Amino acid sequence: MNIGDKAPEILGKDQDGKEIKLSDYKGQKLVLYFSPKDTPSGCTAEACSLRDNYSEFRKRGYAIVGVSVDNEQSHQKFIAKYDLPFPLIADTDHALVEQFGVWGEKSMAGRKYFGTLRTTFIINEEGIIENIIGPKQIKTKIHGEQLLEMV
Repeated sequence: MNIGDKAPEILGKDQDGKEIKLSDYKGQKLVLYFSPKDTPSGCTAEACSLRDNYSEFRKRGYAIVGVSVDNEQSHQKFIAKYDLPFPLIADTDHALVEQFGVWGEKSMAGRKYFGTLRTTFIINEEGIIENIIGPKQIKTKIHGEQLLEMV
């Protein structure tokens, strides 16, 4: 997916098995963020930064939806533990991460593997991608503030 592209209608199923669609957010802007996992420190910091700034996003007309390849049960625990006010899509089949082009090769300690590339998409009221914040730009601890400066 690129800036100017229309986001897909079906985004996936959330932590409760409810299908999340782009049309659920009609008339709102959407922060769709892709995170590698629920529990690593960077992923937790990113989610908590978005949570801490959630009311300001809502005031500005934005909804937030997170995505990782973790399952529904993992998302339920993560949401409960950190009191997250937004849904998390359980993309266990990698359909959404692949459709958005955020599944790719990563490396850690000299080991190469495939995983989710931390990326955030800003989608307007018409479902068009307006901005993409890539892995090298995202500062997990202040991602909420970082996005609010852009929107």
